[in-house]
Amino acid sequence: MQVAGVSRGTWHARHHHGRDVAAAVSPVPQREREQPARLSASVCARVAGFISAGRTGGLGVAGAFAKAWDEGFMEASLRSWWRIAARVRREQATVEQATVEQSGAAGEQAVARVKPQVLATGANQVWAWDITDLPTAFRGVAFKAYAIIDIFSRKVIVASVHQRESTADAMALFMAAIAAEGGCVPQVVHADNGAVMRSNLLNEFLTEHGIEVSHSRARVSNDNPYIESEFRTLKNRASYPGVFASLVEASTYVAQHVHWYNHAHHHSGIALYTPAQVHDGSWKMLHARRQVSLAYYQARHPERFRGHRAPVPAPKAWAGINHPGPE
Repeated sequence: MQVAGVSRGTWHARHHHGRDVAAAVSPVPQREREQPARLSASVCARVAGFISAGRTGGLGVAGAFAKAWDEGFMEASLRSWWRIAARVRREQATVEQATVEQSGAAGEQAVARVKPQVLATGANQVWAWDITDLPTAFRGVAFKAYAIIDIFSRKVIVASVHQRESTADAMALFMAAIAAEGGCVPQVVHADNGAVMRSNLLNEFLTEHGIEVSHSRARVSNDNPYIESEFRTLKNRASYPGVFASLVEASTYVAQHVHWYNHAHHHSGIALYTPAQVHDGSWKMLHARRQVSLAYYQARHPERFRGHRAPVPAPKAWAGINHPGPE
Protein backbone atom coordinates (compact mmCIF):
# COMPACT_ATOMS: atom_id res chain seq x y z
CA MET A 1 0.00 0.00 0.00
CA GLN A 2 2.83 2.35 0.80
CA VAL A 3 4.36 1.72 -2.65
CA ALA A 4 1.04 2.40 -4.35
CA GLY A 5 0.64 5.61 -2.39
CA VAL A 6 -3.01 4.94 -1.43
CA SER A 7 -4.79 3.71 1.65
CA ARG A 8 -5.97 0.13 2.02
CA GLY A 9 -9.61 1.22 1.79
CA THR A 10 -9.03 3.15 -1.45
CA TRP A 11 -7.14 0.22 -3.02
CA HIS A 12 -9.91 -2.22 -2.03
CA ALA A 13 -12.63 0.01 -3.46
CA ARG A 14 -10.80 0.42 -6.79
CA HIS A 15 -10.14 -3.30 -7.29
CA HIS A 16 -13.36 -4.83 -5.94
CA HIS A 17 -15.95 -2.36 -7.19
CA GLY A 18 -18.82 -4.21 -8.81
CA ARG A 19 -18.10 -7.57 -7.12
CA ASP A 20 -18.79 -7.09 -3.40
CA VAL A 21 -19.97 -3.48 -3.52
CA ALA A 22 -23.47 -2.74 -4.71
CA ALA A 23 -23.72 -0.84 -7.95
CA ALA A 24 -23.90 2.87 -7.32
CA VAL A 25 -27.27 4.49 -7.84
CA SER A 26 -28.23 8.11 -7.75
CA PRO A 27 -29.54 8.76 -4.22
CA VAL A 28 -33.04 10.18 -3.83
CA PRO A 29 -32.86 13.68 -2.35
CA GLN A 30 -34.06 13.81 1.25
CA ARG A 31 -36.93 16.17 0.49
CA GLU A 32 -38.22 13.79 -2.23
CA ARG A 33 -38.15 10.65 -0.09
CA GLU A 34 -41.36 9.25 1.32
CA GLN A 35 -41.86 10.50 4.87
CA PRO A 36 -44.77 8.80 6.68
CA ALA A 37 -44.66 11.39 9.46
CA ARG A 38 -44.68 14.38 7.12
CA LEU A 39 -47.56 16.81 7.54
CA SER A 40 -49.92 16.96 4.60
CA ALA A 41 -50.23 20.14 2.56
CA SER A 42 -53.79 20.63 3.81
CA VAL A 43 -52.69 20.45 7.46
CA CYS A 44 -49.86 22.92 6.79
CA ALA A 45 -52.35 25.25 5.14
CA ARG A 46 -54.71 25.06 8.12
CA VAL A 47 -51.86 25.71 10.54
CA ALA A 48 -50.73 28.69 8.46
CA GLY A 49 -54.30 29.97 8.57
CA PHE A 50 -54.43 29.70 12.35
CA ILE A 51 -51.09 31.50 12.63
CA SER A 52 -52.24 34.30 10.34
CA ALA A 53 -55.54 34.69 12.20
CA GLY A 54 -53.70 34.65 15.51
CA ARG A 55 -51.39 37.45 14.47
CA THR A 56 -54.36 39.51 13.39
CA GLY A 57 -55.75 39.04 16.89
CA GLY A 58 -52.46 39.86 18.58
CA LEU A 59 -51.38 36.26 19.23
CA GLY A 60 -47.94 34.82 18.56
CA VAL A 61 -47.33 31.33 17.22
CA ALA A 62 -47.54 29.70 20.65
CA GLY A 63 -50.73 31.62 21.42
CA ALA A 64 -52.34 30.58 18.14
CA PHE A 65 -51.29 26.98 18.78
CA ALA A 66 -52.87 27.03 22.24
CA LYS A 67 -56.07 28.65 20.96
CA ALA A 68 -56.43 26.06 18.18
CA TRP A 69 -55.70 23.30 20.66
CA ASP A 70 -58.43 24.55 22.97
CA GLU A 71 -60.81 24.50 19.98
CA GLY A 72 -60.00 20.84 19.32
CA PHE A 73 -57.50 21.22 16.47
CA MET A 74 -54.39 19.15 17.13
CA GLU A 75 -52.65 18.12 13.92
CA ALA A 76 -49.03 19.07 14.56
CA SER A 77 -46.63 19.77 17.39
CA LEU A 78 -45.75 23.28 18.52
CA ARG A 79 -42.31 22.80 16.97
CA SER A 80 -43.99 22.05 13.62
CA TRP A 81 -46.05 25.22 13.99
CA TRP A 82 -42.85 27.21 14.41
CA ARG A 83 -41.37 25.58 11.31
CA ILE A 84 -44.51 26.39 9.31
CA ALA A 85 -44.45 29.97 10.60
CA ALA A 86 -40.81 30.32 9.51
CA ARG A 87 -41.69 28.96 6.09
CA VAL A 88 -44.58 31.42 5.76
CA ARG A 89 -42.26 34.30 6.68
CA ARG A 90 -39.82 33.24 4.01
CA GLU A 91 -42.50 32.88 1.35
CA GLN A 92 -44.59 35.91 2.25
CA ALA A 93 -42.64 39.04 3.01
CA THR A 94 -45.80 40.78 4.25
CA VAL A 95 -46.23 38.46 7.24
CA GLU A 96 -45.11 40.13 10.45
CA GLN A 97 -42.23 38.67 12.33
CA ALA A 98 -43.25 37.37 15.76
CA THR A 99 -42.20 39.50 18.70
CA VAL A 100 -39.33 37.99 20.67
CA GLU A 101 -39.08 38.87 24.32
CA GLN A 102 -35.51 39.39 25.35
CA SER A 103 -34.41 39.45 28.90
CA GLY A 104 -31.60 41.82 29.74
CA ALA A 105 -28.51 40.61 31.53
CA ALA A 106 -27.80 41.72 35.04
CA GLY A 107 -25.51 44.74 35.20
CA GLU A 108 -23.53 45.63 38.24
CA GLN A 109 -22.59 43.14 40.90
CA ALA A 110 -24.97 43.20 43.86
CA VAL A 111 -23.89 44.60 47.16
CA ALA A 112 -23.95 42.24 50.10
CA ARG A 113 -27.53 41.84 51.35
CA VAL A 114 -29.69 38.90 52.29
CA LYS A 115 -31.19 37.30 49.20
CA PRO A 116 -35.00 37.54 49.31
CA GLN A 117 -36.83 34.23 49.04
CA VAL A 118 -40.57 33.98 48.48
CA LEU A 119 -42.69 30.99 47.52
CA ALA A 120 -46.26 30.68 46.24
CA THR A 121 -48.15 27.42 45.76
CA GLY A 122 -51.42 29.06 44.82
CA ALA A 123 -53.02 32.31 43.72
CA ASN A 124 -53.12 35.35 46.02
CA GLN A 125 -50.27 34.13 48.20
CA VAL A 126 -47.52 36.40 46.84
CA TRP A 127 -47.96 39.64 44.94
CA ALA A 128 -45.13 41.57 43.31
CA TRP A 129 -45.39 45.18 42.25
CA ASP A 130 -43.38 47.92 40.61
CA ILE A 131 -43.56 51.22 38.75
CA THR A 132 -42.34 51.78 35.19
CA ASP A 133 -41.97 54.87 33.01
CA LEU A 134 -44.23 55.58 30.03
CA PRO A 135 -42.47 58.26 27.93
CA THR A 136 -44.21 61.44 26.84
CA ALA A 137 -43.44 63.83 24.00
CA PHE A 138 -41.46 66.01 26.41
CA ARG A 139 -37.84 65.09 27.00
CA GLY A 140 -37.24 63.74 30.49
CA VAL A 141 -40.96 63.60 31.34
CA ALA A 142 -42.76 60.29 31.78
CA PHE A 143 -46.02 59.01 33.19
CA LYS A 144 -45.75 56.36 35.89
CA ALA A 145 -47.46 53.01 35.38
CA TYR A 146 -48.11 51.10 38.61
CA ALA A 147 -48.93 47.37 38.53
CA ILE A 148 -49.41 44.47 40.94
CA ILE A 149 -48.99 40.90 39.66
CA ASP A 150 -49.73 37.55 41.27
CA ILE A 151 -46.51 35.56 40.84
CA PHE A 152 -48.26 32.16 40.83
CA SER A 153 -50.87 32.84 38.15
CA ARG A 154 -49.07 35.79 36.46
CA LYS A 155 -52.37 37.69 36.56
CA VAL A 156 -52.13 41.48 36.78
CA ILE A 157 -54.33 42.15 39.80
CA VAL A 158 -54.61 45.86 39.14
CA ALA A 159 -52.74 48.61 37.29
CA SER A 160 -52.97 52.39 37.08
CA VAL A 161 -51.13 55.35 35.56
CA HIS A 162 -50.23 58.60 37.33
CA GLN A 163 -48.31 61.79 36.75
CA ARG A 164 -45.65 60.93 39.32
CA GLU A 165 -44.64 58.39 41.94
CA SER A 166 -46.35 58.84 45.28
CA THR A 167 -47.08 56.82 48.39
CA ALA A 168 -50.74 57.85 48.30
CA ASP A 169 -51.17 56.42 44.80
CA ALA A 170 -49.40 53.22 45.85
CA MET A 171 -51.70 52.78 48.85
CA ALA A 172 -54.72 53.39 46.63
CA LEU A 173 -53.38 50.75 44.25
CA PHE A 174 -53.25 48.13 47.00
CA MET A 175 -56.70 49.05 48.29
CA ALA A 176 -58.04 48.57 44.76
CA ALA A 177 -56.20 45.24 44.44
CA ILE A 178 -57.63 43.90 47.70
CA ALA A 179 -61.11 45.00 46.65
CA ALA A 180 -60.67 43.41 43.20
CA GLU A 181 -59.88 40.07 44.88
CA GLY A 182 -62.94 40.21 47.10
CA GLY A 183 -61.07 41.30 50.21
CA CYS A 184 -58.40 38.63 49.86
CA VAL A 185 -54.94 39.75 50.93
CA PRO A 186 -51.66 38.03 50.03
CA GLN A 187 -49.26 36.61 52.55
CA VAL A 188 -46.30 38.47 51.01
CA VAL A 189 -45.84 41.57 48.86
CA HIS A 190 -42.50 41.79 47.04
CA ALA A 191 -41.02 44.97 45.54
CA ASP A 192 -37.71 46.59 44.71
CA ASN A 193 -35.99 49.38 46.64
CA GLY A 194 -37.65 52.50 45.22
CA ALA A 195 -38.54 55.35 47.55
CA VAL A 196 -42.26 54.59 47.33
CA MET A 197 -41.67 50.85 47.86
CA ARG A 198 -39.69 51.63 51.02
CA SER A 199 -42.21 54.18 52.27
CA ASN A 200 -43.01 53.80 55.97
CA LEU A 201 -46.66 54.69 55.37
CA LEU A 202 -47.07 52.01 52.71
CA ASN A 203 -45.26 49.37 54.75
CA GLU A 204 -47.37 50.20 57.80
CA PHE A 205 -50.50 49.87 55.67
CA LEU A 206 -49.42 46.44 54.43
CA THR A 207 -48.38 45.30 57.90
CA GLU A 208 -51.75 46.33 59.33
CA HIS A 209 -53.37 44.00 56.80
CA GLY A 210 -51.18 41.11 57.96
CA ILE A 211 -48.95 41.23 54.89
CA GLU A 212 -45.24 40.47 55.06
CA VAL A 213 -43.07 42.85 53.02
CA SER A 214 -40.13 41.60 50.92
CA HIS A 215 -37.61 43.71 49.00
CA SER A 216 -35.08 43.06 46.26
CA ARG A 217 -31.38 43.45 46.87
CA ALA A 218 -29.91 46.75 45.73
CA ARG A 219 -28.76 46.79 42.10
CA VAL A 220 -29.93 43.20 41.45
CA SER A 221 -32.17 43.31 38.39
CA ASN A 222 -33.56 39.76 38.61
CA ASP A 223 -34.88 39.89 42.17
CA ASN A 224 -38.31 40.97 40.93
CA PRO A 225 -38.61 38.94 37.71
CA TYR A 226 -42.37 38.50 37.35
CA ILE A 227 -43.37 42.14 37.27
CA GLU A 228 -40.33 43.05 35.16
CA SER A 229 -41.32 40.39 32.63
CA GLU A 230 -44.85 41.78 32.48
CA PHE A 231 -43.54 45.30 31.90
CA ARG A 232 -41.37 44.01 29.03
CA THR A 233 -44.45 42.41 27.50
CA LEU A 234 -46.32 45.70 27.86
CA LYS A 235 -43.59 47.62 26.04
CA ASN A 236 -42.72 45.01 23.40
CA ARG A 237 -46.20 44.63 21.93
CA ALA A 238 -46.72 45.84 18.37
CA SER A 239 -49.46 48.20 19.58
CA TYR A 240 -47.17 49.98 22.05
CA PRO A 241 -47.06 53.63 20.89
CA GLY A 242 -43.69 54.41 22.42
CA VAL A 243 -44.73 57.95 23.32
CA PHE A 244 -47.97 58.99 25.04
CA ALA A 245 -49.63 62.32 24.35
CA SER A 246 -51.72 62.42 27.53
CA LEU A 247 -52.41 60.68 30.80
CA VAL A 248 -55.75 59.50 29.40
CA GLU A 249 -54.03 57.88 26.41
CA ALA A 250 -51.50 56.14 28.67
CA SER A 251 -54.21 54.94 31.05
CA THR A 252 -56.30 53.61 28.17
CA TYR A 253 -53.38 51.70 26.70
CA VAL A 254 -52.46 50.12 30.04
CA ALA A 255 -56.08 49.13 30.74
CA GLN A 256 -56.40 47.50 27.32
CA HIS A 257 -53.07 45.75 27.75
CA VAL A 258 -54.02 44.34 31.16
CA HIS A 259 -57.29 42.94 29.80
CA TRP A 260 -55.45 41.32 26.88
CA TYR A 261 -52.64 40.03 29.09
CA ASN A 262 -54.98 38.46 31.64
CA HIS A 263 -57.59 36.99 29.29
CA ALA A 264 -56.01 36.48 25.84
CA HIS A 265 -52.25 36.07 26.36
CA HIS A 266 -51.32 32.37 26.33
CA HIS A 267 -48.34 32.66 28.66
CA SER A 268 -45.38 30.35 27.96
CA GLY A 269 -44.48 30.38 31.66
CA ILE A 270 -47.78 28.78 32.65
CA ALA A 271 -48.09 26.09 29.97
CA LEU A 272 -49.77 28.35 27.39
CA TYR A 273 -52.81 29.12 29.53
CA THR A 274 -53.91 32.68 30.25
CA PRO A 275 -53.16 34.23 33.64
CA ALA A 276 -56.88 34.54 34.37
CA GLN A 277 -57.39 30.81 33.71
CA VAL A 278 -54.62 29.87 36.13
CA HIS A 279 -55.79 32.40 38.70
CA ASP A 280 -59.36 31.07 38.87
CA GLY A 281 -58.50 27.42 38.15
CA SER A 282 -60.45 27.18 34.89
CA TRP A 283 -57.28 25.96 33.16
CA LYS A 284 -58.04 22.46 34.49
CA MET A 285 -61.08 22.11 32.23
CA LEU A 286 -59.05 23.23 29.22
CA HIS A 287 -56.23 20.91 30.23
CA ALA A 288 -58.57 17.92 29.99
CA ARG A 289 -59.75 19.13 26.58
CA ARG A 290 -56.17 19.49 25.37
CA GLN A 291 -55.38 15.98 26.60
CA VAL A 292 -58.29 14.54 24.59
CA SER A 293 -57.17 16.39 21.46
CA LEU A 294 -53.57 15.24 21.90
CA ALA A 295 -54.57 11.60 22.48
CA TYR A 296 -56.71 11.66 19.34
CA TYR A 297 -53.82 13.15 17.36
CA GLN A 298 -51.38 10.55 18.69
CA ALA A 299 -53.75 7.70 17.83
CA ARG A 300 -54.12 8.91 14.24
CA HIS A 301 -50.41 9.56 13.70
CA PRO A 302 -48.39 7.13 15.84
CA GLU A 303 -45.51 7.39 13.37
CA ARG A 304 -44.87 10.95 14.59
CA PHE A 305 -44.28 9.87 18.18
CA ARG A 306 -41.28 7.84 19.21
CA GLY A 307 -40.64 6.49 22.66
CA HIS A 308 -42.32 8.04 25.68
CA ARG A 309 -45.35 10.20 24.98
CA ALA A 310 -45.30 13.11 27.37
CA PRO A 311 -48.61 14.26 28.85
CA VAL A 312 -50.07 17.68 28.18
CA PRO A 313 -48.01 20.26 30.12
CA ALA A 314 -49.66 21.81 33.16
CA PRO A 315 -48.70 24.98 35.02
CA LYS A 316 -46.06 24.44 37.68
CA ALA A 317 -47.39 23.70 41.15
CA TRP A 318 -45.38 26.57 42.60
CA ALA A 319 -43.68 29.84 41.75
CA GLY A 320 -40.99 31.65 43.63
CA ILE A 321 -38.31 34.29 43.69
CA ASN A 322 -34.84 32.95 44.54
CA HIS A 323 -36.56 29.94 46.10
CA PRO A 324 -35.59 26.29 45.43
CA GLY A 325 -39.20 25.19 45.67
CA PRO A 326 -41.24 23.24 48.21
CA GLU A 327 -39.54 20.27 49.81
